[in-house]
Amino acid sequence: MTNKNETAQTAQEKNEVAVNRFGQLAGVSITEMMAEELDGLDTSFERIKIPSAGSTVFEMPGEDPNEPEAVKEFSAVILFHHPLFAYYRNKYTGGSNPPDCGSFDGVNGEGDPGGECKSCPYNQFGTGENGSKACKNRRRIFVLREGEIFPLLLSLPTGSLREFTRYLKRLLSKGKKSNYVVTKFSLKKATNNSGLAYSQAQFAIDRNLTPEEQAVIDKISEQIRSYSKQLAFDYDNTGYAEDGEAMEVDPETGEVIEPLA
Repeated sequence: MTNKNETAQTAQEKNEVAVNRFGQLAGVSITEMMAEELDGLDTSFERIKIPSAGSTVFEMPGEDPNEPEAVKEFSAVILFHHPLFAYYRNKYTGGSNPPDCGSFDGVNGEGDPGGECKSCPYNQFGTGENGSKACKNRRRIFVLREGEIFPLLLSLPTGSLREFTRYLKRLLSKGKKSNYVVTKFSLKKATNNSGLAYSQAQFAIDRNLTPEEQAVIDKISEQIRSYSKQLAFDYDNTGYAEDGEAMEVDPETGEVIEPLA
């Protein structure tokens, strides 16, 4: 028979294991580490890539940069996320060239034409191909996997924004923010009315963070929020040439049009 002391000890051990998943980061300043170790070097974050053409596996950074790891799903804490708008006068065909006009907050654009995003004619449905916007709206998400120190960057394409919005609303309905839980990420194959296949991100709660983990994550989230302002536009070939024009959008509602079956 298990006595109360043994039960209490087991519970404590389980809690310590949970804390150690993120607890080893306590007191660590990500920005200070990057400034010290990567002084004068590339300080951008490694990226998780969402493939094109309806593939249901993510490309995760691996030990060999030329051989990314293919995974069906992964779990991580969403540290911070923000809009990423980009307008190209000439159709984007790949590469890391900056847009003619861009925005990191979805409110004010910098460049040509610049100004308020909400009233910009290029940020209206129907100005791009297939009823989309000429200015492409994406979401930049910083995630931290358990047992790791440096966050990874995931750039959500247009076709995944609605699912991400739904997920955030589900969390908010439970009184939780996106960095209060460990999120499970996966992909599903979707097809628009033109028969073009694309990969759509899916989100689900894996587990809640413990109070001890939350205290650590809060500190890291604030660091990433500050550091994100230093990152320039760099799409790493994950973007608009592959999936930016694959969506068909209802100009009246802004909804991505998908087939019923």
